[in-house]
Amino acid sequence: MNKKIIFGILGVSIFSFIFASKTLAYRGNPNVYGPNYTPERHEAMTKAFANKDYNTWKNLMGDRPITQRINASNFSKFTQINQLMLEGKVDEANKLRAELGLGLGLGRGGQFRNSYNYNK
Repeated sequence: MNKKIIFGILGVSIFSFIFASKTLAYRGNPNVYGPNYTPERHEAMTKAFANKDYNTWKNLMGDRPITQRINASNFSKFTQINQLMLEGKVDEANKLRAELGLGLGLGRGGQFRNSYNYNK
C-alpha cells in the first residue's frame, strides 16, 4: 500500500481519537469540564444546586433536552444526583438517574451529563 495512504489514514485516525476523547471526556464526570465551561456559569450552577433553585438552573440550561425531564417537582432528586457524583458515589447516582429517566438514550448522546458541564 502506498505510504501516503497509510500515513493519511493514520493521521485521520489520530485526529479522530483526539477529537472524540476531548468531546466525550466530560460526560458524567464532574471533574472534567465541558467545552463551553466558564467559571461564572460553574459558580451559578453551584449556587443553584446548593440552594435547590430550580428556576435559576432552568434559566442557565435554556432549551437543552434535559429540561424536558427535570422539572420543579423532581429537581431536589436531581440535586442529589449531582451531590452523589461529586462524592464519587456513581452507583447511587445511577439509581436516581434511572428513576428520573436519565441516561436512557433519550437525549443528545444518550447519556446523562452533569449539569455543570452540560453544554451545547
